Amino acid sequence: MTREAASGGRAASSHVRTAGHGGATRRPAPERNPLVTREPLFTLRALTIGSAQLQPSRSHRGRLMTHPTKPRRRTHRFLGAVAALATAGALTAAATPASGSPTAHRGHGGHSGRTVDVQLLSFNDFHGNLEPPAGSSGQVTETEPDGATKKIDAGGVEYLATSLRTARKGHPYSVTAAAGDLIGASPLLSGLFHDEPTVEAMNKLDLDVTSVGNHEFDEGASELARMQNGGCHPKDGCYQPGRTFKGADYPYLAANVTDEKTGRPILEPYWVWKHDGVKIGFIGVTLEGTPDIVTAEGVKGLKFRDEVETVNKYANILDKQGVKSIVALIHEGGEPASQSYDYDCDSPGAGDGVSGPIVDIAKHLTPKVDALVTGHTHQAYVCTIPDPSGRPRMVTSASSYGKLYTDTTLTYDRRTRDIVRTSVKSANHVVSRTQPKAADMTALISRWNALAAPVANRPVGYISGDVNGRGATTPESPLGDLIADAQLAHARSLDPKAVLALMNPGGIRSDLVHKASGGEGDGVVTYGEAFTVQPFSNTVNLVDLTGAQLITALQQQVSGPNEASPKILQISAGLTYTLDLTKSGAARVVADSVRLNGRPSTR
Repeated sequence: MTREAASGGRAASSHVRTAGHGGATRRPAPERNPLVTREPLFTLRALTIGSAQLQPSRSHRGRLMTHPTKPRRRTHRFLGAVAALATAGALTAAATPASGSPTAHRGHGGHSGRTVDVQLLSFNDFHGNLEPPAGSSGQVTETEPDGATKKIDAGGVEYLATSLRTARKGHPYSVTAAAGDLIGASPLLSGLFHDEPTVEAMNKLDLDVTSVGNHEFDEGASELARMQNGGCHPKDGCYQPGRTFKGADYPYLAANVTDEKTGRPILEPYWVWKHDGVKIGFIGVTLEGTPDIVTAEGVKGLKFRDEVETVNKYANILDKQGVKSIVALIHEGGEPASQSYDYDCDSPGAGDGVSGPIVDIAKHLTPKVDALVTGHTHQAYVCTIPDPSGRPRMVTSASSYGKLYTDTTLTYDRRTRDIVRTSVKSANHVVSRTQPKAADMTALISRWNALAAPVANRPVGYISGDVNGRGATTPESPLGDLIADAQLAHARSLDPKAVLALMNPGGIRSDLVHKASGGEGDGVVTYGEAFTVQPFSNTVNLVDLTGAQLITALQQQVSGPNEASPKILQISAGLTYTLDLTKSGAARVVADSVRLNGRPSTR
């Protein structure tokens, strides 16, 4: 097989040498933006192939949502009376916008001796973001009464701790839960120490329970077991003199992750919260497609089972044990029709404002489950999605990186031992940085920062302005271009005939921000900042692709399981093509527009 030279020279219909995953650079290339017309048509210079995102295993599909110019904002409302008139047994979906103050929560201790209000605080996809995330990764979008939107700085465990502790005041029945990916893909402050700092912080937060997520398997099942049970790292040892990592005080739930040999869950499948005679069961699962997005070594010897079948199985087990109130913690999610955290997800009808895998899951989970706390997509939504019996059921997600938390009221009936669905209320709240910091979290960050500083503060490059990745508003991002260009440069050091690099968009975790995060000076990129952008141990791999295979890969970004929420690959210089979002499926990629170094790619 002949390969195209780096300078081009023949049509891309022949086999081409392609690089993907990883790479680094010391000085970013100038910002390049795609040409965007008034129509949803994009001409991209290159697109990246992220194999981890191209082939999800589930067949769940949501519809493609259009984003209105002025998203509808959730308003203060209580739908119990209206719902009772319209449909017997309908769920009360009072999702109240709140910008950091927990005062919007309205459950205070119970309606009578028969019922009691249980406060469920939840979050997801924290990813070791102990310090406030930089750039767009540390912002949420809020819709104002006039329909305009604004950005709010949010996140940081010092503020998350304050928010949760404040929210718990006056609520004797309060439980805190999470929906996975608390660790993994973490900034250097946590990732350098195999996420021990984050587990320590979650203990201080008084987290009660969490499901596993796909990133809990980044370092394999044995390391996940260490996160649960404690002990020093098998290679790196203990990080602090006189301190042995004690593990999580809260249980990790992994109901649908079983040992291939025994068929048994590798961790507890469920957990029951008990307080003064009140019992609520929690079942935790991660997405069935975890093996498709985690390294093979991380899931070696494990079987990931269907989320719906698993939750239904354990809901029946809990029911037989007399636990009638059940919450599912599911590390799988959806895509809301708006990026505003306070968007009305139930407009125009229940659950109409969200699409994606969680919709199908929610519609098939047994009615014995009373609420779903979800994650994985890093989105914010509070929706009611009908269960198989047609009764609306609360489904929530709190964005990512500790920028939001969800406050849900579950009214528990002591006689039936079940949740009164018509009284369930839920709201997302911003973890505002204008509130006081939690002193114990400040001390924790300082202690671990002192250990990380020699590595984290080392300069690795310079930028003249912000280089946006997560914060980009177009399918092709400047940081995606930069990373792909760096991958190609590295690939050519391995094989001079490499002509193209493709970067999985999910592997770009942040932005490079011009403003100094510490004392390094504006424009200086530190190792810690670069690590936060790509906190993985991925390597650049070289493969040969035909022109037809390249086109197929580009089509996979926007079709099949990716149609509702396209996964647009980031690409190196030399590849251009047109993406037409007015079309559907694979037809969105205009096949005869694909060019590599100016030459057409054919089938």
